[in-house]
Amino acid sequence: MKNITILGSTGSIGTNALKVIKEKKDKFKVIGISGYSNFDLLKKQIEEFQPKYICIGSKSAAEELKILYPEKIIYFGDEGLKNMGALDEADIVLTAISGSIGIEATVEAIKKEKRIALANKETMVAAGEYINKLLKKYPKAEVIPVDSEHSALFQSMQGSGKNEVKTLIITASGGTFRGKTLEYLKNVTVEEALKHPNWSMGKKITIDSSTLVNKGLEVIEAHMLFNIDYDNIEVLVHPQSIVHSMVEFVDSSIIAQIGVPDMKLPIQYAFTYPDREASTALEKLNLKKLKELTFDEINSDVFKGVQLAFKAGRIGKSMPCVFNSANEVAVELFLKGKIKFLDIYEIIESAMAQHELKAIETLEIIKNIDKETRKWVYENYGRD
Repeated sequence: MKNITILGSTGSIGTNALKVIKEKKDKFKVIGISGYSNFDLLKKQIEEFQPKYICIGSKSAAEELKILYPEKIIYFGDEGLKNMGALDEADIVLTAISGSIGIEATVEAIKKEKRIALANKETMVAAGEYINKLLKKYPKAEVIPVDSEHSALFQSMQGSGKNEVKTLIITASGGTFRGKTLEYLKNVTVEEALKHPNWSMGKKITIDSSTLVNKGLEVIEAHMLFNIDYDNIEVLVHPQSIVHSMVEFVDSSIIAQIGVPDMKLPIQYAFTYPDREASTALEKLNLKKLKELTFDEINSDVFKGVQLAFKAGRIGKSMPCVFNSANEVAVELFLKGKIKFLDIYEIIESAMAQHELKAIETLEIIKNIDKETRKWVYENYGRD
């Protein structure tokens, strides 16, 4: 029996994880869950899975939960998430929180030498150098990627050494606006941007998918996770979202991981690794129904998210953190209707241009860069 903490249980990854756990009650037990503001869904999850530890975004919501569940241990806010990451009873910590808020909880889990099922891109993007140093210091800790693309790369590389890998090929659905022109994107609405053709995800990650910034984040994350040079990472548009990513080896052989666009498979694999297990929660891919699998280059003149990420990654040090933080605020401003869609790219570029590069040596440095970047973006683009 593995005890699991789910950070972000009310989001799409978290709810899928609970479906996996529900089908494997003899293997997994939920000991902790966190949700930010979806109080009603969090209550349902508490009642169904009976976790000992709970975290919610605000103090007032935490006090209400304490009245409802006096036998539970209730945390709230950022400090509460850190406590959740450090639970001694946990075997696995699933970090499914969107944004840089998930970094500190991951750090605490590493220090407790847990398995981290990582579904938070920002952890390795903003703090990858620091996280990798910590993993060397705490060698029993392990990070198993949950993002479908990084899980696919991880699975495809099993049994192979880094020296055998030639290219990591990350696939992209192309997002909501695949094939659209710059002229078309000038006046798209939030509602249009949130209509992803293949995946059901949270608002922030759906906007990231429409700008292809999510693929940029994945490029940096792949570099940090697998220690593969940026020159050996490629992104291809694959609209069917069946091939989740591929690895080309030095002998020109390519191994791919394919499956239905469903996050439950990479979630379960992160829980059961190195084993594979059958589950009624997992949908089977019917190969006979596949009509075509196509791959194409990204139109970088229109969708600048990937090339900006390559630039930030190659500069290194604190620049990936700036890329991530500027994008988070830009997406927030777009969702609030304060900026236009294409302004997201302008904000990222401008934030990177004004940043004074720093070495990532401590978590405090990362937090300060994140805070400074957010402040700069709000001051320059967030005013009414």
